[in-house]
Amino acid sequence: MYQLNSESDLPYYQQIIHELIEAIQSGELLPEERLPAERKLAQLYGVNRSTVGRALDELVSLGWLERQQGSGTYISATRIANRKSPQLPWKNLLARPIFVEDPYLAELKTKRNEKDCIDLSSGDLPLSFIQNFNIPSLSWEQVLKMQADLPESGEIHLRHALVNHLKNQYQLSLSAEELLITSGSTQGMSLIFDTLLKPGDVVATENPSFLFSLPWIASNQIELLGIDMDNEGIIAEKLEQQILQRRIKLVYLNPDFQNPTGRLMSLERRQQILTICKKYQIPIVEDDAYGELNFNRPLPRLKSLADEQVIYLGSLSKIFSPHIKIGWVAAPKSLLSSIIDTKIQSERTTDLFSQIIAQNALSASDYLVKQTHLLHFLAQRQAEILHVFSEFSEDWQVQQTSGGLYLYCTWKHQKLHRKDWQIFLKQNLLVAPSFLYCNQCQSMRLNYAHLATYPLEEFKQRLAHCTSILSAKR
Repeated sequence: MYQLNSESDLPYYQQIIHELIEAIQSGELLPEERLPAERKLAQLYGVNRSTVGRALDELVSLGWLERQQGSGTYISATRIANRKSPQLPWKNLLARPIFVEDPYLAELKTKRNEKDCIDLSSGDLPLSFIQNFNIPSLSWEQVLKMQADLPESGEIHLRHALVNHLKNQYQLSLSAEELLITSGSTQGMSLIFDTLLKPGDVVATENPSFLFSLPWIASNQIELLGIDMDNEGIIAEKLEQQILQRRIKLVYLNPDFQNPTGRLMSLERRQQILTICKKYQIPIVEDDAYGELNFNRPLPRLKSLADEQVIYLGSLSKIFSPHIKIGWVAAPKSLLSSIIDTKIQSERTTDLFSQIIAQNALSASDYLVKQTHLLHFLAQRQAEILHVFSEFSEDWQVQQTSGGLYLYCTWKHQKLHRKDWQIFLKQNLLVAPSFLYCNQCQSMRLNYAHLATYPLEEFKQRLAHCTSILSAKR
């Protein structure tokens, strides 16, 4: 660090901006770390203090740094998704990625290649939990004809199968013309955002939320506004307060087994949120990616309670495997046509073979039987990991869920920092810390289903070791 190029076309203050951003993105500078004083930085860079001050002022305005009165300048703990890129000449932008993966995630992905790791950080089912469905026998001629006849909105038989499935599961009354098949719910979400939003628009969502971990949110310069939650979901009063203060364009919600907390929004809270959004004419995107993983009778979807107010996202990828990317968007026909146009113009496709497999599975006479078996396995696995955590109840708060894939575990004692989660990486116990989803470091998301592939006792030992080290710092 602290190297400037006198032959560069960039002025020194912009070189300093670039260097500090790269140091933050690479993990050389960590959130909440204090920078040297401006006078000291000026000496290190060999420039005058006003040059350093200009660079720091811009980094503060872009969300990379924050100043604390009487204390100094610190690396911001704000979510990476809400940091902005400086406007620099094109040749400099092309030489550097606008968004660089969080250094913790980069290290975590490297750790996954090690044989003795216990990986509970992923967002999918283990292969041993995937149910077995028959694949139809098709000739190449049939496949070519299906591809040639494939509508932009998706394979027609799959859309009809989904209409029946959503009616039976959630009492959702939709027509095939209101459905667009996508490559998972994330593609559906990006299509909605690209259709309805422009750079600088504000989207309200739960705090914490997995949206804050998505790179394309930052690169599209969409501002995410996190609204606090309680045990019933996003807090209605706080949402309304922000609507009155900010120009919120869209509300994105994950009511069923929210990612990362696993919480289930109560029926009363669903009705409150709908009332508020109707009052201010704000559309809602309901992401139901985990709806199929419900141990109990499902609550009414927001879409069924307010059809015209809600754009509904669903996915079968959590059931069929992350390699079968099938999801859907359900929206009023007038809006859906615009979303389809966005998909066509951006040349985003949905694999035909995945659609064929999904349609065949949904139409199988034993689909519900196999789904019931899967839910039984998940409930059993969650009970086992909750039993382990019962022995750590003085240190960790863990709330049982009625479905989904995640448990959200919160440290009960001293305030944790990003560097504390290195303890888990060193133990090859891979978890998703809460700083990936919000501005605090106190919690972790565990995919409890993946414990099926690891010895439970080994997980317990590593958790005990990490807990012991954290406790010693109290």
